[in-house]
Amino acid sequence: MAAAAAISAPPGPPRLALHLHPSPSPSSASPLPMRALPALRRRLRPLTTAVHAVKQDAAVWTPAPVSAVGAATADGSIFHVAVDLSDAADLAESYTSPGQYLQIRVPSGGGEEIKPAFMAVASPPGAGARFEFLVKSVPGTTAERLCGLRDGDVVELGAVMGKGFPLERITPPDAAQTVLIFAAGTGISTIRSLVEFGFGANERADVRLYYGARSLKTMAYQDRFKNWESAGLKIIPVLSQPDDSWKGERGYAQHAFLRAKNIVNPSSTGAVLCGQRQMQEEVTTALVADGVSQDKILTNF
Repeated sequence: MAAAAAISAPPGPPRLALHLHPSPSPSSASPLPMRALPALRRRLRPLTTAVHAVKQDAAVWTPAPVSAVGAATADGSIFHVAVDLSDAADLAESYTSPGQYLQIRVPSGGGEEIKPAFMAVASPPGAGARFEFLVKSVPGTTAERLCGLRDGDVVELGAVMGKGFPLERITPPDAAQTVLIFAAGTGISTIRSLVEFGFGANERADVRLYYGARSLKTMAYQDRFKNWESAGLKIIPVLSQPDDSWKGERGYAQHAFLRAKNIVNPSSTGAVLCGQRQMQEEVTTALVADGVSQDKILTNF
């Protein structure tokens, strides 16, 4: 008795049935040998993948015009880029938590395609129909293209991703009367979103921001420091390559903290980290060793 196996797709597209017989009769069509199945799958897979990619691409990317581009640092290595979302209200409203991010790309216009960049949103949630980004220009990347755009140029934004900083772990303020914030380079963009969104800093006893950069010329958002301080932050700039006139902290952000620490009550201490992996690992190790709960050490991924 002949054995048979059938492979079929879900209802909709035509079904493909493959009947396999160990000893076909002379009057029937030649069966598809079992050894041909892997080759068939390889031929069908690229078609399926391509169709899926096109559908996914069309569903995810949202075109939007650039509304502002300008230098964010004195040396011109980092830029502010703002994107107008007046015609993309759903995308703007999907940004609900500081620390969330998305992909952004610049249409090639027939030129060389460049891989999209992941960018954290620097403006706080609820700030209106506009996303702001802090972008470091890196040759040959989407970041470099973004920094060279002009008002009105169109970019494409992916869906907002991630859950952001889990602020509920240090809320209400009594749960973490001390909050230590660490940022380096463009990692300060997510900290801006956090500070300007608000997390009850002025209701806590000790909120410190250790902000690392090479020099004052590469340090973004200095024009916002006064407002941040009025919201309850103590800002501690840390420079790794300062000039001779610098009287503040030197080295890296985590080292400035390790020299001072000054944690009064570890059980009521939290931290927010955004920057290089080494910095995050060193800070986390030191805090946990001093009795700070790992659960209260927040990152945005």
